[in-house]
Amino acid sequence: MKYLKHLFLILCLSIVSLVKAEEGMWLPLLLEKMNEKHMKSLGMKMSAKDIYSINSGSLKDAIVSFNGGCTGEIISSKGLILTNHHCGFDAIQNHSTLDHNYIRDGFWAANYGQEIPNQGMFVTFIVRIEDVSKQTLNGVTPSMTESERQSTIDKNISEIRKTAKKETYQDGFVRGFFEGNQYYMFITETFRDIRLVGAPPSSIGNFGKDTDNWMWPRHTGDFSMFRIYAGKDNKPTNAYSADNIPYTPKRSLSISLDGVAEGDFTLVFGFPGRTTQYLQSAAVEQIMTVNDPAKIAIREKALNVIDGFMRKDEQIKIQYAAKYAGIQNSYKKWQGEVLGLTSTNALNKKKTYEAEFQKRVNANPQWKAAYGNLLGDLEAAYAEIKPYGYARDYYNEIASKIELLTMGGWMNSLVTSYEKDGEKGYNQRLEQVKYQLGSLYDEYNSTVDQKLYEVLIKMYLEDQDAKYQSPLLRDIAGKRGNDYAKMAADLFAEVDLDNREATKARLEKPAAEVVNYYKSNPVVLLYKDMVNSYSTTVTKNLNDVQARVNKMNRSYMQAQIDVFREKTFYPDANSTLRVTYGKVKGYNPRDAVKYDHYTYLDGVMDKYKPADYEFDVPEKLRSLYQAKDYGQYGANGKMPVCFIAMNHTTGGNSGSPALDAYGNLVGLNFDRVWEGTMSDINYDPSICRNIMVDIRYVLFVVDKYAGASHLIKEMKLVHPKKK
Repeated sequence: MKYLKHLFLILCLSIVSLVKAEEGMWLPLLLEKMNEKHMKSLGMKMSAKDIYSINSGSLKDAIVSFNGGCTGEIISSKGLILTNHHCGFDAIQNHSTLDHNYIRDGFWAANYGQEIPNQGMFVTFIVRIEDVSKQTLNGVTPSMTESERQSTIDKNISEIRKTAKKETYQDGFVRGFFEGNQYYMFITETFRDIRLVGAPPSSIGNFGKDTDNWMWPRHTGDFSMFRIYAGKDNKPTNAYSADNIPYTPKRSLSISLDGVAEGDFTLVFGFPGRTTQYLQSAAVEQIMTVNDPAKIAIREKALNVIDGFMRKDEQIKIQYAAKYAGIQNSYKKWQGEVLGLTSTNALNKKKTYEAEFQKRVNANPQWKAAYGNLLGDLEAAYAEIKPYGYARDYYNEIASKIELLTMGGWMNSLVTSYEKDGEKGYNQRLEQVKYQLGSLYDEYNSTVDQKLYEVLIKMYLEDQDAKYQSPLLRDIAGKRGNDYAKMAADLFAEVDLDNREATKARLEKPAAEVVNYYKSNPVVLLYKDMVNSYSTTVTKNLNDVQARVNKMNRSYMQAQIDVFREKTFYPDANSTLRVTYGKVKGYNPRDAVKYDHYTYLDGVMDKYKPADYEFDVPEKLRSLYQAKDYGQYGANGKMPVCFIAMNHTTGGNSGSPALDAYGNLVGLNFDRVWEGTMSDINYDPSICRNIMVDIRYVLFVVDKYAGASHLIKEMKLVHPKKK
């Protein structure tokens, strides 16, 4: 019996000790205290201070948040940035024309003068991180409502930012961690003159496109290069200037030519976007059975429409390439998420964890008083939120895919600005609307949008409860016998918002005339009715329940920390600088299938389909392969392309550097395996793997394929395994 009790205790501890060797997105300033010993046990040769230091140059000084949604790294003393092809794709697309198709052909600047500026693009460095929990939560009490609590926190944060020690060219922001139980301030430097230096053709940078997205084995050279420009004092500037010069960084990464082997230590440094590791089981079940399936269904319809047009028209292919990729990326990710959560029995694991939590809480009078009903209350709240969450996903997914409605929203904002602040308010808003319209029209086709309207409005009206729908839209459909093709044709024929020149000419007319016209415009009226019906039937109810859920989640997060004291907790990702580490390793996704940790150029040629949208291969790359002309970048007569490891990554880690035990660049993170995309909710080391381009393939493409050897000369190439 003693043996059985001892075994039971071990099993209980294994249930709650969920942080595996590979799991976690750790704050770099806490590595020395929390992770350094463990990292070294996995093979790391550098110190925590080599990774993060505010007193001397460290690896964090070579890492940037790239354009607010990806990560990049500095790979030369002249401010050269490496990031993913898909992170730089919008810029590549914006500079592409039928005559200069950089998507199809790639782009390589031969010198500084050929590097292309990108309006609105920026990169941000983290100068230092500080714990400001005490100051941020000053005056916050348990009796406060969520709005009162947030108001107090916002005021405190405003004061913290105002009094923070920083240079005039620096900024700072404060972000909450552990569901708002802790807060950290990040002092930043942002550069806004970022120029395109190089990008491979999509047949390399996006090889495999939709079919291979989120999949392993992978053979994608997903990279692009940009350069930071600064003022002559090497400080940030607010915009492009011909007088700006290449930035000299505090630190740039050395690049290893030795590659990695299975079991090697790897570290990924970057800005992961959003994870929810500590959700209660009812929330996870809702994601699996309600929210993800709804969004998958809508995006599948939208993708089918866009793909049909892109395959027939080269101009539409250019215009819609970025939009299609964005829609498809999440679509496939959510499919993998449901698959992974199901195959790893994540829901039952959550429930087992919660049972142990409840058992411990019930055994402690203090915890029972504070947390005794917490899980039950959360489950009830999630049941209440379920129909509103479904309606939210339907509205957001559908309304955002029909760009005519987006334009209607912008025109409505002109009306409201005029009614609120007269011509002054109207003129201020007009400049913003003109800019937004210009960007939209550059990548817009009315025929495509009309078909999207037809297909998606049908889903809006047929696949959700009528009480969450627009009454005006239901009336329009009823009068046309629910003929959605006719609905779409009538609307697009009646209005000219989809016509660039007509809209541009109208916006040059007097404000009163423009406002009077758009007040009664069918698209504006439809947009308003959809927004109003959503606001009254969904948003208010959803926000009320969500406020209660947020408060309970904050309590549940603190409760887990209190109850499972043997566990080391890491905060969910929130687009702040993090470190994740693990080892290079293959995996077994399903019965009788085993994946190796590496892919090679041989696999590219195996997938090659001449003239295929996804699997065509440039002639020069085929020639280099036939000649085995890999230069110093090949290994044992083969050209490495991609590898996988057990690093815990998510969106925002795109473009993150994969570093070896010494801190040298060995790869470029760009994806996760399909079976493991559920790592945002439930990391499982058996199938969760991140996918990286081997840095040697990047260098091979730059040097041997593109002939841009001048860029290679900027870099510091090393052989750490030959020490």
